[in-house]
Amino acid sequence: MTWKITIDKDKCIGCGLCVSVCSDNFAMNEDNKAEVLEAKVEELGCAKDAEENCPVNAIKTRKI
Repeated sequence: MTWKITIDKDKCIGCGLCVSVCSDNFAMNEDNKAEVLEAKVEELGCAKDAEENCPVNAIKTRKI
């Protein structure tokens, strides 16, 4: 099964929690906003933790 990970840049407040929880899938960009490093993955792993812990619900995961 393949999953798609997205971040709503308008919602992201740049707190960096996703990066600290899952640096394999997230990084901070030059605008100090989170970005997805690997948008399509076979397993969510820590990306699901990042989604669940994002304080502004900017991260979404869905099956594709």
